[in-house]
Amino acid sequence: MIIDGARAADRTSALILRYCTAFNRADWDGVVDCLAEDVVHDINQGARETGRAAFRAFLERSGRSYREELRDIVVMSIDDGTRAAAEFTVHGTYHATESGMPMARGQRYTLPAGAFFGIHQGKIARVAHCYNLHERTAQITRAL
Repeated sequence: MIIDGARAADRTSALILRYCTAFNRADWDGVVDCLAEDVVHDINQGARETGRAAFRAFLERSGRSYREELRDIVVMSIDDGTRAAAEFTVHGTYHATESGMPMARGQRYTLPAGAFFGIHQGKIARVAHCYNLHERTAQITRAL
């Protein structure tokens, strides 16, 4: 619960919710606006990338194949606001075939997921998304 935004934890929670809201609108400018210039992105079961440009490219690549909405979002932040976590349910549609994946035919999937954040000077400086990639692939395959 955000009381008045005066506490660091409240400001961090508001930042994370703004990030999630922009993501749900596929508003990549809004997502990137929440990030520090040198943001570190630990891609789920993938490589580490650094910088806003790399993060935006990741969003655009993912957005070509998947349309996802985060629901049931719960944000937790430590008192000083420097670290936070969000738990949510991803409701997605696989709409364009991704290399190494089955043919896309509008398959839907639902996954529990989360993200861990590091915050510096009011911006997201680190983000690591966590979800079960095997389960997402299995749901996409079963839906064929």
